This record gives sequence, C-alpha cells and structure tokens, in this order.
Amino acid sequence: MSDRNGRRHRIGYAFPPKKEQTFIQPSLISHAQQNGIDLVPVDPGKPLTQQGPFDCIIHKLYHDEWNTQLNEFSSLYPRTVILDPPDSIARLHNRVSMLDVINAAFKAPRVENVSVPKQILIHDAAELETDLGLKFPVIAKPLLANGSAKSHQMSMVFSSEGIKKVETPILLQEFVNHGGTIFKVYVIGDYTECVKRRSLPDISDEQRAKLAALVLPFSQISNEEVDIEGVEMPPPGFVEELAKGISDGLKLNFFNFDVIRDSNDKHSYYVIDINYFPGYAKLHNFEHLLTDFFLAVLSKKSQTQLEQGKEAKPE
Repeated sequence: MSDRNGRRHRIGYAFPPKKEQTFIQPSLISHAQQNGIDLVPVDPGKPLTQQGPFDCIIHKLYHDEWNTQLNEFSSLYPRTVILDPPDSIARLHNRVSMLDVINAAFKAPRVENVSVPKQILIHDAAELETDLGLKFPVIAKPLLANGSAKSHQMSMVFSSEGIKKVETPILLQEFVNHGGTIFKVYVIGDYTECVKRRSLPDISDEQRAKLAALVLPFSQISNEEVDIEGVEMPPPGFVEELAKGISDGLKLNFFNFDVIRDSNDKHSYYVIDINYFPGYAKLHNFEHLLTDFFLAVLSKKSQTQLEQGKEAKPE
C-alpha cells in the first residue's frame, strides 16, 4: 500500500543494538509496510547526509557526534521530521532538572494533585553533615539518567546516620509511601496507556528505626508481598492531562513516566521519573499504535507542505 501519489514513505531508525532488537520486530516492519511505510535502518557510522531520503527519522542515540549529524541533516533536509529533537531528549538525562516540567505545568489546584517529591542535589560529602531538610527515608539516585547500568543503581537511606555512607555527587529524593504500586504511563504522540506494576513497599516508622544505619540498594528490598490486584487506576482524564502537559513542556512524542499515589491521600500523585523511548513492545498491539502515529505524523507533514506550497504561489 502507498499514498494517493503512489509513493511509499521511508522512516529511518537509529537505535543501540539492544533497543533495535526489542523494538524493530518483524511484526512492526510488516504492519508498517502494509500501510505504505518502510522502516529503514540508519548506519550511525556513516554520514547521515549520505543516507536516505527519509520522510522521518526516529532515534535513541545520545552521543555528540550523532547529534551533530542530525543537525547537519536537518539543515540540508528541513522537511524531514526528526523524532525527537536531541535538545528535548537531553533534558531527561539530568535527574535534577527532568522533573521541572511537572511543577511548571501543573501549578493550578485540581481534584487530583500532582507534584514531585522533595529532592536536593548533594555535590560533596561535606553537605551530608548538614541539616538537609529532608524527611527520611530518602532515595539516593545517580545524577545521570541515560539508560546505563549505573544510572539504575539506586538505594534507600533511612536516617541521617546512614546518609553519611552515600557517595557524592548524588540526588536525594524523599520516599513517599505509595502502597507498593507504581503507575507507568506510556506515551506515543497523543496516545497514552497506563499500567500498574509492583513497586517498593511502604516503610513504617518502626522499620525506619530498625534500618537507621543502613543504605539498602533497591535490589535488596523485596516487594514480593505487595499485592496490586485490587489497586484502583488513576482517572483516565487525569493521566491524559498529565501526559499532554509533559509532552508539551518537553516537546517529546516518545516517552513514559512513573507516577505514584500517596498512601495517605488518594488524590495526591507524584511523578518520580521520565524515560525516553521506553519498551513499547510490551504494549498490546504496539505495531498498530506506532504505525498509526507514523501515519498521523506523515499526514501532518504533507498537509503542512501543501499549505506552504499554496502560500508560495503568486496571486
């Protein structure tokens, strides 16, 4: 199948090997082809300007050389849609600033309140000796959130005694009891899908006192006893509003974010993480979701070019 002009659309993709293996599946390639879209691998080792042509490029490569190639390609072929802009993606690599969009976009009071847990950046060990103004327990997170193994090495700290054992620099974020349930919201353009997963269990005051001297990696904290079967999902309208606010604020189309609900207030939600280009293959009918999005992007691109062509014609 092709468009009304008989032309097929080419979408280039550039991913790390592991992401390519999980995302570019035969079922996606086949469904896209049936709808006039050819998914074409990009070789990041060769000049991007010598590859193509592309109607659109999707990517998850973060190094400077790739970003330079994208910029050069865009300057030569401005009609090619780049999803997503490297500058927008880069904002998610810094845990200190990635959640700024939440506080900026959701200031007005609403039935379902959303915010970010209190957090503070610690530059060096000397700061750990001071009053940090945080309520324990806290989560110690690496500053970089670039998908590397190190970026996922998080720990729970239960007191000012344990905090002295944390390596700096580090981001400390207050832990909010949330019933051992995390809501993961997947976003593809205007489409959102929310799923629930088991998370860290609630921490009582007695447990916090007993573990005061420890710094526990997440891998040592069991959630096996957490039961999420009967946990109520967040209101769909709230989830969609939240997704749109993040998408508009960050200018991103491909991402997911993690939301928790305060155990003591069912109307209080906290966004604790945002990730770029997550594992969409986990979603039911992901081939249809992605292909429908690509078609919408290509349709919008064609309409924009048509309108620009009309404006360029002399009266």
